[in-house]
Amino acid sequence: MTKQGTGRATISEIALEAGVSVPTVSKVLNGHAHVAAETRARVEEIIARRDYARRPARRRKKAGLIDLVFPGLKSEWALEIIEGVERVAQDAGYGTVVSSLSLDGSRIQPWLANMAERKSDGLLMAVYELNAKQIQRIKSLGIPVVLIDPVGQPGPDLMTVGAANWEGAFSAAEHLLALGHRRIGMIGGRPDLQCSSAREDGHLAALRRAGLVMDPELVVPGDFSREAGEAGARKLLELADPPTAIFAGNDEQALGAYRAARKAGLRIPEDLSIIGFDDIPAADWIEPGLTTVRQPVVHMAETAMRALLRYLDGDEELPQRIELGTELVIRGSTAPPAKA
Repeated sequence: MTKQGTGRATISEIALEAGVSVPTVSKVLNGHAHVAAETRARVEEIIARRDYARRPARRRKKAGLIDLVFPGLKSEWALEIIEGVERVAQDAGYGTVVSSLSLDGSRIQPWLANMAERKSDGLLMAVYELNAKQIQRIKSLGIPVVLIDPVGQPGPDLMTVGAANWEGAFSAAEHLLALGHRRIGMIGGRPDLQCSSAREDGHLAALRRAGLVMDPELVVPGDFSREAGEAGARKLLELADPPTAIFAGNDEQALGAYRAARKAGLRIPEDLSIIGFDDIPAADWIEPGLTTVRQPVVHMAETAMRALLRYLDGDEELPQRIELGTELVIRGSTAPPAKA
């Protein structure tokens, strides 16, 4: 436990006592203008009381690099994130270093060492769940970090940018209900992702509002892949009383559901309506076009990058979480059920 109130302190001890980050203390020491007045006063009081020896102010030379990290790069979602980040980064004069990294403990240390070596100015992490030790390691780099569509609750130390998943799923179910569907199947997403539970909760809330009791057989697991979508749809269509519509959880699973429906000899949407979530490019050119919930993926990435730039400029007034709205995009894959 840090002994407070006596003796010369380190900058880390001052940050701990003030309840702020080390970069914030550095900004106060260097006279940076973008620090809240209350925060500045608290830090200045501790600096004076702890007899901290100020060094001549030195500005960290920017490398002009931002790291963007994914757990995998095979999805169209990842490509859209890269597009949004690079669009804003290039306009601001920054380059991006894109990496695919599993945070299972074996690769994080070499990755952190590489980041420290190239002196990246900031870090964007997409779809990650970080434990306390990993957060501490990443924060030790002394650079701003923003999480895009994180898994779980990352805590108060890191800013996050995501989409309104609950509301989007609610609107998808309401659309199917308005068409007359009453037996609606759902293919869920990865159980460890926060967005998966939010989409399932939104879907079920719309059914409850319509006075429907959800048949547990109509909810099957998935992992947001096309293969899971095909397997899940096949399971739903093999039920003694199959659904007339399927909410596939995301567009990749919806594309898999298309395949399962066609293998079963069903027409879309005459025999089966299918709705997705994300609005990836394939949703518009597949036949029939996929009705889906448009998640502003590129805008989400742009927002995260802009937030990171504001951090780099010393802005301390950013919210902990930014949540962007979704939009229902109606195409040809949904219609009233054949037997209303």
